[in-house]
Amino acid sequence: MPAYWRLIAAALVLVLLTPPTLAAAGEDAVERGEYLVTAGGCVSCHTAAGGQRFAGGRALATPFGTFYSPNITPDPDTGIGRWTDAQFLRALREGVRPDGSNYFPVFPYPSFTGIVDSDALAIKAYLFSLPPMHHQNRQHDVGFPFSWRLLQSAWKSMFFTPGPFHPSSERSPVYNRGAYLVTALAHCGECHTPRNMFGATRPSMRLSGTADGPDGQLVPNITPDPETGIGKWERDDIVELLRTGTTPEQGKVKGAMREAIADGLKYLSDSDLAAIADYLLAQPSIVHDVRPKK
Repeated sequence: MPAYWRLIAAALVLVLLTPPTLAAAGEDAVERGEYLVTAGGCVSCHTAAGGQRFAGGRALATPFGTFYSPNITPDPDTGIGRWTDAQFLRALREGVRPDGSNYFPVFPYPSFTGIVDSDALAIKAYLFSLPPMHHQNRQHDVGFPFSWRLLQSAWKSMFFTPGPFHPSSERSPVYNRGAYLVTALAHCGECHTPRNMFGATRPSMRLSGTADGPDGQLVPNITPDPETGIGKWERDDIVELLRTGTTPEQGKVKGAMREAIADGLKYLSDSDLAAIADYLLAQPSIVHDVRPKK
């Protein structure tokens, strides 16, 4: 090989192996992280009424007591400003706090465990780009024995399987994208799946709705059952609902779903909303009528 070709080849290898500048990589991660945080609806749960965005304090009433969301701004004393990448990943993947104690599953780590590392770190990059808000976290109002974090280890052993999402080789990229959004990032099953007496979602009833959702709200069946779910809907109907909150019957969603749309889902790309719709319509139909009896 002539000398000049060897020089060109060496230069090309150097370019390919040299990582991009930290500034460019950081900007890309922050922008992507903002989109992922939007998909996850994080602002709705981590912002109290009248409070600073992401500074926590939002109450969530459950049969076990009232939980309050934490401050996830980069404030070093009251937020997550001192968290390392490893601590952030462990919180999402394993439901473990930086001090080694367990989170309560009101934090949807059973779904967030599916978020892949690169997306999780992009989420962290975006959160760390926000202004730090000094706002003390509020103690949960949960009675014994449900207030014991130690007992969550037993809960995890029975009801929690950690690990990132793995796309199915037997499914299309669109289906896999929808699956990732529904099961991990947007954690739809946390609200749309009924729970057992221990507060764990019931896998056999996944996405079939519940009359006792967050704050005691009714959450509809979103499986493709034609009578009790969304089986009579078209893909465009689902996309329209996720974009505008309007049902095929021209009704409007209420409660937590209205927030989820206003604060997050309506900002997703057309392709992501279509992927969510395709995934939902491909799920097993479950007959489960949670609507109020007339």
